[in-house]
Amino acid sequence: MLRTRAFCGWLPAATVLCGFGFAQTERAITWHVESPRPLSRFSRSQLTLLSKLNHADAAHLAGLPRIVVPDRFDPDELLYSPLPREVPELSEERKALVVDLATQVFGAYENGRLVRWGPVSSGDRRHQTPSGTYHLNWHARVHVSSENSSWIMPWYFNFASRQGLGLHQYTLPGRPASHGCARMLAVDAQWLFQWGDGWTLDDDTRELVRPGTLVLIVGKYNFGAPQPWLRPEWWSEGVTLHQIAIRR
Repeated sequence: MLRTRAFCGWLPAATVLCGFGFAQTERAITWHVESPRPLSRFSRSQLTLLSKLNHADAAHLAGLPRIVVPDRFDPDELLYSPLPREVPELSEERKALVVDLATQVFGAYENGRLVRWGPVSSGDRRHQTPSGTYHLNWHARVHVSSENSSWIMPWYFNFASRQGLGLHQYTLPGRPASHGCARMLAVDAQWLFQWGDGWTLDDDTRELVRPGTLVLIVGKYNFGAPQPWLRPEWWSEGVTLHQIAIRR
């Protein structure tokens, strides 16, 4: 069986992403919802996957009222990605990162092929992460927020320098909860820290010479609706990435 997922790509100028479909082979995975307790019935590797699927780190997974669980556990995490495995319109980008706010997931692409995915926790209702086109800028192994010194963010990679927004490790409670950044699981934040390319600045003028990895923040989270990833049918439907304007 084949299914079609939509992604919106772009042209080299200031254009608008437009939807199109492409086929992806259906995975033989079914989903159900159950109580997380006791977590001891799952192995360590299974818990790692469940954290991704339920958008919650190890400290919060057991506290969720219910979790989504697949009928089988495979070591290839890409099999569980709700994002498309291939995006032809990203084929000319050596690296690109897509963050879908509506479904709280990210996808890392190399020449249009998905190489990693995972959950995020973007801005809460009062501090919503703005969608748009960005690039990875500078990074720090540990970054302390200038707004609140108690916010210590490991594996920090800035994508909006003037706004102080970045991707980094921090608490994932199973919902959007940040002050505008995109929080990630530790394993994903560390991976991105090594994989992403930051900007290149002129040594003398500090002006931008070359931007870093393309970052597309798309969609908008519906705070009035239940978390979509807790619906088993959502995993079968896949994610439709929303329209966005690209400016180079």
